[in-house]
Amino acid sequence: MGDLLQVENLRVRFLDAALDRMAVDGVSFSLREGEIMGLVGESGSGKTVTAMSASGLLPEGKTETGGSIRLAGREMLRCSERELRQIQGELLSVVFQEPMTSLDPVRRVGPQVEECLRLHTKLSARERKARALEAMAMAELPEPEELYRKYPHQLSGGMLQRVMIAAAVVGRPKLLLADEPTTALDVTIQAQILELLKKLNREQGTAILFISHDLHVVRRLCTRVAVMQRGKIVEEGDVEEIFRSPRHEYTRRLIDAIPRRDSKLI
Repeated sequence: MGDLLQVENLRVRFLDAALDRMAVDGVSFSLREGEIMGLVGESGSGKTVTAMSASGLLPEGKTETGGSIRLAGREMLRCSERELRQIQGELLSVVFQEPMTSLDPVRRVGPQVEECLRLHTKLSARERKARALEAMAMAELPEPEELYRKYPHQLSGGMLQRVMIAAAVVGRPKLLLADEPTTALDVTIQAQILELLKKLNREQGTAILFISHDLHVVRRLCTRVAVMQRGKIVEEGDVEEIFRSPRHEYTRRLIDAIPRRDSKLI
């Protein structure tokens, strides 16, 4: 399979005098079709800014960018707002960390899942609902017909994250950007969401760029990982190889920070 996403020498600077360095400084990597890749680093490392650049979601007029981001051959950094909306509807979707801040609390869940279809397709209302229910079932939401009519506050955190995943995949995108989607969940629900992402990748062939501060989570989901520190990629490669023999001191510190089963609470 060929490269779906190609990032070359990406540079992002926020136009704010309080920031004295590049948020992203010369980042390059590629993501193949159908691949699950992790982008890992601590808060402020530039991983989320990199992902938002790739999705065209950087705040307009507040950043200065350079380099190249090509998605399915299309240059994201040179697209008009209209072209970006088309790409966001057809080629990529984003799942965020906090579903409650992404979902409208006064709208029912079902119409929010099908919003992408309403904006980017000519499907009828009946067809959109059928696709939304299909996506909700694929996201392993119980009784989709009943959940379709509920409001976000009536669902648990794990179910809300599944709703966000359903909304992200209802348009059958080639690329899913998942920005810390399991951070706010307990370990049991976290494991279920990771398995769901694997299932979507396996059954739909959706490529996933998974953003996380947690190398342990990345190891459970991804086959390849890029480690970011202070706006740069300091190490990249096969996940298991990096765990066995990390080359960079920062990567070693991230691995050492993973809780061990034999750790004792003090």
